[in-house]
Amino acid sequence: MNGTPLRELVPAVIGVLVRRGADFASAEDAVQEALVRALEAGPQERPRDPKAWLISVAWRKFLDSARAESTRRGRELAVAAEPADGSVPATDDTLRLYFLCAHPALSPSSAVALTLRAVGGLTTRQIATAYLVPEATMAQRISRAKRRIAGVGFEVPGDAATVLRVLYLVFNEGYSGDVDLAAEAIRLARQLVALSEEPEAAGLLALMLLHHARRASRTGTGGRLVPLAEQDRSRWDSEMIAEGVTILRSALARDRLGEYQAQAAIAALHADARAASETDWAQIVEWYDELLRLTGSPIVRLNRAVAVGEADGPQAGLAALADIDPTLPRYTAVAAHLHEKAGALGHAAELYAEAARTATNPAERDHLTREAARVRHRARTS
Repeated sequence: MNGTPLRELVPAVIGVLVRRGADFASAEDAVQEALVRALEAGPQERPRDPKAWLISVAWRKFLDSARAESTRRGRELAVAAEPADGSVPATDDTLRLYFLCAHPALSPSSAVALTLRAVGGLTTRQIATAYLVPEATMAQRISRAKRRIAGVGFEVPGDAATVLRVLYLVFNEGYSGDVDLAAEAIRLARQLVALSEEPEAAGLLALMLLHHARRASRTGTGGRLVPLAEQDRSRWDSEMIAEGVTILRSALARDRLGEYQAQAAIAALHADARAASETDWAQIVEWYDELLRLTGSPIVRLNRAVAVGEADGPQAGLAALADIDPTLPRYTAVAAHLHEKAGALGHAAELYAEAARTATNPAERDHLTREAARVRHRARTS
């Protein structure tokens, strides 16, 4: 079908059906069925107005389903007269649909799955493949999520912070199966920014773009993890970085600083350095101070210790680390890095090996194991 990609029409079409009287769960099912039919259609069947076509087909499927349910229950179902084909209301409920799919009553995994299906237009099979779970398991997760928010109307105010967290969770899944979840999150974030005046939405989009711009350089041969300091910066996407910086500046100009804007500012400073040695670590520490003020997050405190170690020396970094819970993920790896910078090579090698043993990500475990071997070699030859 020509024009706007079909998946981008899904939330608006669901919104139309809901406003016509369908409940959210039934509307979402009907739109998914219509979408599948559209994708299976040959070129000769492609309508001139895909949105009107999707609305018409989805509405008919909803009515068929409702009538079948009515027959099963042995009672009459009063159904509003079907609007004429091509009737497309001007109201766009996409933003309300974002809020509904990221409802606080849902678990993060359920909110992510429902957002990808109802807002992103992905099939249950695509979502299941991306998250490496059986299709039946994902279908049950989505069904439970829809039951959980049954009765919650579009008029109920949504929580923008929850929507942003859901999109960031999607982005951090990266790429799996036939769906590039990072790219999908960026697409949805662009849509959200276009619908919302929330500067944090723009901050999140900027953060995603700045991170995604480095994607090609983050892994080496065989999926080997390449740390930021060792990445080939010529492989970074300069146009994507420029776009991210422009969006970030616009968000910051609204003077309503939030955590995604602060994170994006840190990412922008990394992107601005032509070489790792030219990184403005002093400014990065200042942004971590802002981020810590906004969130109070122990993970932010841990990352700040790394930045302090780069800006003011390893001893200052270790002093900052002393106030942090040692059971935090990555704590031991950070301690290893700072001890290596301080010249305590034997201890650093032990810490790298300990961090590798507790790492849950295979690529990270492999990287830390190699770091332990490298530092042991340095210790023997120094």
